[in-house]
Amino acid sequence: MARSILHMLTPLKHMSPFDVNMATDAGFDVVATYTHVDLADVVPLVQDSIFSRAPQDGARTAIFIGGKNAETALDMMAAAGRAFVPPFRNHLFADPAGSFTTGAAMVACVARALRETAGETLAGKRVAIYGGTGVVAYCAAVLCAQEGARPALVGYNGRERVAKIAIGMKERFGVEVEAVDGSTDEGRVGAARDAEIVLSAAAAGVQVLSAGDLAAATRLLVAADVNAVPPAGIAGIDAGSDAVPLPTGRGVGIGALAVGNVKYRTEAGLFRRLLAADEPLALDFRDAYRLAVEIAG
Repeated sequence: MARSILHMLTPLKHMSPFDVNMATDAGFDVVATYTHVDLADVVPLVQDSIFSRAPQDGARTAIFIGGKNAETALDMMAAAGRAFVPPFRNHLFADPAGSFTTGAAMVACVARALRETAGETLAGKRVAIYGGTGVVAYCAAVLCAQEGARPALVGYNGRERVAKIAIGMKERFGVEVEAVDGSTDEGRVGAARDAEIVLSAAAAGVQVLSAGDLAAATRLLVAADVNAVPPAGIAGIDAGSDAVPLPTGRGVGIGALAVGNVKYRTEAGLFRRLLAADEPLALDFRDAYRLAVEIAG
């Protein structure tokens, strides 16, 4: 059998050591990293990888796409797919900043908590998503919308940026996502007030909702926070919380370590899926979500 080779592409200065470690521990024989890769570089790099091996070895060769931007990663993945010349094809896997698998894990954990604590699903639920310009928020918004929820991206510096992101989501995935101005205290707290689900994907060490803010969320069923750096992104959610009742007495909280456990197993599982497959696969956050749901239970 041909050795397994993973080519890891990123538009950034460095490839994430986290992802390199994950891929190596999953079992790839060779891991090669490529930095400062832009969209125009993708086709020649991919075609170098496909034409240097026999077509039957396409399932032993994979392209991983990193970075820190959801749309850039998806565009690079699409360009890689267009570079294939059948029967020459490789695996594709996009997970920029590990955030595709993190966003998938967060939504999977919330869906499980909703089912177990309230006997409900995501369908019809109002979801306020803080850190709305980031990759985790992007994935969570699309996944929630595809599950029938009503997600809203909360923009810490106004509505304009998150509105552009929401428009892009509709064009790319056909989903409806609201954009909310969270630049003022009134807007920030108001977004949570009407939500059954609150997700914090803001920058590490940034608290988006205090205990008093959370108390205003009178319809809250589940709150989740992926920030493991103190202070918590949502007050009252310990990093290790896994569907633990919130201090306000309404809803349960899910912390960064609980989400991280599912995320870690999801990313590792997708790498192993590439190694086990007989035919080339193309995996993004939607595939990550399906696996995360299985893992979360």
